Amino acid sequence: MKLTVIGCGYLGATHAACMAELGHEVLGMDCDMDKVHILNSGKAPFFERDLDDLLAKHTATGRLKFTASYAEAAHFANLHFIGVGTPQTPGEDTYDLTHLFSAARQLAPRLTGPAVIAVKSTVPIGTAPHVAEILRAHAPAGDQVEVAWNPEFLRESFAIEDTLHPDRLVLGFQKEHTWAETMLRQCFEKIIESGTPTIATDWATAELAKGAANSFLATKISFINAMAEICETSDADVHQLAEILGHDPRIGRRGMRPGLGFGGGCLPKDIRGFITQAAALGAEAATGILREADAVNHRRREAITDLAREQLDGNLMGKRITVWGAAFKPNTDDIRDSPALAVAQKLHELGAQVTVTDPKALDNARKTHPELDYIDDPIAAVQDADLLLHLTEWAEFRHIDPHRLAHRAAQTLLIDGRGTLNPDTWREAGWTYRTLGRP
Repeated sequence: MKLTVIGCGYLGATHAACMAELGHEVLGMDCDMDKVHILNSGKAPFFERDLDDLLAKHTATGRLKFTASYAEAAHFANLHFIGVGTPQTPGEDTYDLTHLFSAARQLAPRLTGPAVIAVKSTVPIGTAPHVAEILRAHAPAGDQVEVAWNPEFLRESFAIEDTLHPDRLVLGFQKEHTWAETMLRQCFEKIIESGTPTIATDWATAELAKGAANSFLATKISFINAMAEICETSDADVHQLAEILGHDPRIGRRGMRPGLGFGGGCLPKDIRGFITQAAALGAEAATGILREADAVNHRRREAITDLAREQLDGNLMGKRITVWGAAFKPNTDDIRDSPALAVAQKLHELGAQVTVTDPKALDNARKTHPELDYIDDPIAAVQDADLLLHLTEWAEFRHIDPHRLAHRAAQTLLIDGRGTLNPDTWREAGWTYRTLGRP
């Protein structure tokens, strides 16, 4: 098939490359000329594991191209995916749909024949009818333009795997057995034939799917962190507790990892957006558990800060603190709502001299937090440190021998905010090891 992807940020660029991998001819479209140039060179303007290799492979063959022209995109194909960003509105907990509605308005006048518009962006309930209204009102093809909803469930650092081998495929339509359904099933034929569960549903259910999934995951993470708060007052071990709970097949261990909590551009935004949606629909009472999940998540950041203050005898003024981690999770350079940077910033505000290191996210961190110090080498970063905080669980940090660090640090104090370092190994090397939810 020939198809386009409108919006080539994290979601769109990944989707475009993966659709080319499935054998389709793909034209990615983005208004940012610099981004288009980088993508056409076979590279991504952000870090996602294995994405550069996939882009290079398919731009080299000509199967994948990028443009800044809506006219070229409309002429290229009659199946258009929209994957523009829908960030949290500044100062509010709602989704900013500016880019989505703008994409629909700019694409519509160029749709002169039958077309399918499949939206992947995360949105509140009721967005699909508005997109359909814009397209049908301004497209010369009118009612021949069909709108479908195809939510994404990508995990950063696993985005290619999650696109090519998803655990489910959701297709939302205004009514059953439309041309849009035929087109999308043809587009995803290889994925469907591989046995991927495929759910065809209505617009509203498809719109809810991503927000509901992320809200549940956020709740699961916050639940085990709430248990960590109880463990901290009772000398119990939250990591062993998580293992015990995880063996129950109704609960499962996956995703239930105690520690500093979640961040990024999806979970925090989606849980707050979901709460706001429910309130607008008159179902605010149903979101109490989500409000508490969000509150627990923020308390974990405060707990790490309090633990740092405790380790340094209540005074952070002038103390040298090294933070391992800037990205909100490993294997990405995404620092949106990063718990690691939130803690680093708070420690800086309390008077500490904070040095941050990260394998991929330092450039992004420098732009948003210029007041912090940065160094590329995690071992050199520990030089003369009064306290070391492990806040993003990169494998690179886990493999460092703590014996190599002991003579560099001013004090051998470690707080493992992710609970993934080996306590025995660090203690044997002379470090005082502390983590959340563990004696």
